[in-house]
Order: sequence, then structure tokens, then C-alpha cells
Amino acid sequence: MKTLKDFDFNNKKVLVRCDFNVPLNEKGEIEDDFRIKKAVPTIKYLLKHKAKVILMSHLEDSEGNYLKLDKVRDKLTKLLNRQIKKTEDCIGKEAEKEVQNMKQGEIILLENLRFHNQEKENDINFAKELARNKDIYINDAFSVSHRSHASVSAVSRYLDSGIGFLMEKELEALNRIIESPEKPFTAVIGGAKISTKAKVIKNFLEKADYILLGGKVANTILEARGVFHRKDDFLKEKEAIRDFDINSSKIYLPEDVLVSLDISGREGVLNKDVKEVKENEFSLDIGKKTIDYYLKIIKDSKTIVWSGPMGLFENPLFEKGTKEIGLGIIKNKRSYKVVGGGDTLFAVSKFGLIDDFSHVSGGGGAMLSFLANEELPGLKALEK
Repeated sequence: MKTLKDFDFNNKKVLVRCDFNVPLNEKGEIEDDFRIKKAVPTIKYLLKHKAKVILMSHLEDSEGNYLKLDKVRDKLTKLLNRQIKKTEDCIGKEAEKEVQNMKQGEIILLENLRFHNQEKENDINFAKELARNKDIYINDAFSVSHRSHASVSAVSRYLDSGIGFLMEKELEALNRIIESPEKPFTAVIGGAKISTKAKVIKNFLEKADYILLGGKVANTILEARGVFHRKDDFLKEKEAIRDFDINSSKIYLPEDVLVSLDISGREGVLNKDVKEVKENEFSLDIGKKTIDYYLKIIKDSKTIVWSGPMGLFENPLFEKGTKEIGLGIIKNKRSYKVVGGGDTLFAVSKFGLIDDFSHVSGGGGAMLSFLANEELPGLKALEK
């Protein structure tokens, strides 16, 4: 597939798919601008090479509501130190007129793509509207490239297409993990749903030397092995664990966990052996013994991939497992270390660790799909 350096952008209208779906706080302010900052190198390159730059993205809050991109526009304006126009819609007469009248070196941000249902439906006519009056399409949004959406997949049919610097960097980093990981290779997998991690765990059983599990992912396997007896979560996730051997010697599970009678921890927090956890107790973090032996494995690893927190790190009572594992990974200066996934990135940013990884992947689901050797529609569309 083509990269930025394969194009002549002089006076061309370049449509760029970015991922500006950033976390927002209760006031609607941007809580973490990581994804916006990562798009800047591609945008600056296009401007340097005299392009007319049209940016597009989606944005939704934690409850799934789609939001206007005004805050994103404001943040980009500060980062690029130049005026950015924002349209009231991503298609239609007004957006078309703004694009038609663009001058060299100008930037337009199209309004939230997902205000139109046709975006998620990968609608051909919607894709044609997005492509109208543009010359080149650049996908710089690896994090949504596992989606068959119009701005990710269908639009590339109608424009000369390629990838941006962020996408290029993601592919180089993750291909290194898949094709030539230096041994010992350790995968640290946590988070809430094993259904989203099952395929990558299965793939890592062939490639990795150690798979260290935490969070509800670990809890589900402990339940399947008959160690835990909280069947509510297990019943929802039991189909996923059929995809791989849960008794593999490469899979390491917590020996002890932090438990409480409620997730707030107000009822008290105990460090318990996993065999002693009662049905009415919530397992909310890995325990001290588990942290210690996970860190010993991490210390001797040469390649480390981390996706998913070890527990409910948002609560300070249950942040230690995630924080200590993160610290242990970055202290291993000899290793090639990759971290990805929304909650994981939020955690490493919260703990001030994000700058010490070899590569920080903005894609959660996309990273997992890629590492599981699944086909990504956004990449497949560019193979022409």
C-alpha cells in the first residue's frame, strides 16, 4: 500500500481519516489528547507539501452519544497554531462549498461522521459523498481500521489512497511483534471481557513464551477451572474460552487477588489466595504475590505486549496491580515493549508511564484484531 511519500500533494485536496475519538470528562472537556497529538505529524507533512487538508473523524462519549467536534477543532488549532474551519456536517452543500473554495495550506475539519447512520453501514453513496471533490484519501486511523465503515473502507474505492505516518508506524511496530519477536516474548492481557481477547490469546499461545492474565479476563478462566464460583460473569463469557486451551502451561493466572464486598471498597479490602475467594466477593485487582512473580517474568523478557489493566485501576484502592506491572515493564530497558487499548492507555497516562514504551498503539480492538491475524477492512481496502 502507498505511504505519504508516494504522492504529490501539491494543490491537491486530501481527505484524511483520523481518530479523534478522545475521552472526555464530566464537563465535556478533552481528558486526554493523545490521539489528536498523534495525528499532527501527518497533517504537518501535508501542509508542508502544499496540500489542502480535509480531516474527518467520529467522537462519542462514554454513554455512546455522538458529539460535535468543536472541542477537537479547538485543540487542533492550538497544536498546529493555525486557524481550522469546521463544517456543520460532513457531507452536503455547505461542506462541499467549503471544500470547493479551499486554498493551498488550509485545513477543514468535517463534522462527526457518525451523525449519519450510513457511516457505520459502510454505505456506498455516503462514501461517494465523502469523496466528492477530493483528490487523495489517507487513512491515518489504525484504531478504527478493524471496522467496515464508509470513511475507513468504502471511500478508498473512489480516490487514490494510502496511509499516514501514524498508520505506518503502527503497522511497523505490530508486524515486528508478529513476525520476529525477540525471545522471551511475554504478553500481558487484562481488562473486562475475554471475548475481545480470546483470539489474540489463542494466537499468542503459538508465538509467546508467557501469557500473564489479570482483570476479569483472568477471573473468567479461574471460574472455568473451578477456582472461582461467581457464575454471573462466566456464563456471559464461556463461549469465548472455547477458542483456546485454558490449561496451557504458557498461561499464568493470579495466585492471589484483592477482594471486596463491593467495587467501591468501602466494605473493606482483603488480599486473598484465589482459592479462598467467596461467591459474594468481587476480585478487583491482582494481589502482592501475583505482582511479584509476574514482575520476575517481565524482568527477563525481551519482547512485551500489554493490553488490558490488571484490575479496577480507576479506584485508587485497586490500582496497584496495573501500576506495578506498568512500572515493571518500563524498567526493563532491554525489551521491546508495546502497549495498547483505551483503558490501558488511560492507565499508563495516569501513572506517567506512557512515554517510556517502545510503541504506544492508539488502537485497542484494531491492535488485538491485527495481532490475532484477523483481516482489517481498513487495510484490505488499501491493497490495490
